[in-house]
Amino acid sequence: MKLERLDHLVLTVRDLKATCQFYGEILGMEVITFGNGRLALRFGNQKLNLHEIDNDFSPKALKPIPGAIDVCLIAQEPIAEIIEHFQANQVEIIEGPVKRTGAVGAIVSVYVRDPDGNLIEISNYDNDLSEK
Repeated sequence: MKLERLDHLVLTVRDLKATCQFYGEILGMEVITFGNGRLALRFGNQKLNLHEIDNDFSPKALKPIPGAIDVCLIAQEPIAEIIEHFQANQVEIIEGPVKRTGAVGAIVSVYVRDPDGNLIEISNYDNDLSEK
C-alpha cells in the first residue's frame, strides 16, 4: 500500500456554532453541509468533519473527546501577517513564531487554541523569523 494524502479527519466538538465561527471566520475555512445535515470545514483539498460530543456518528474513534487534537496547518500568508490577523481578532497566541520541522522541511509556526482547547499550529515554509 502507498498512501497519497489526507482526505479528512474528524473533530469532536462541544459547540458546533463556536467551532464553525472559529475555523470559518478566524482560519478562513469554508463551512459546508453534507450528508444528512452534517457539518464540515473545507480548506484546500481537505476537510474536517465535525462530530458534536454525545451526538456523534458511527463508526468513530474509541474515545472521541473535544480538545484532544494537536494539528499543524500550512498557511499561504507569511507568519507576520498571521500574527497580525490573530491579534486583530483577539486570538491568543500560545507560542511563536518558532522554528519547527514540517512534513517536507523546516517551517515557522505560531500556536493557538480553538474553542475546545485543541492546539492549532499555523505554519508556513518561510523561515525568516526577522518578520516579527
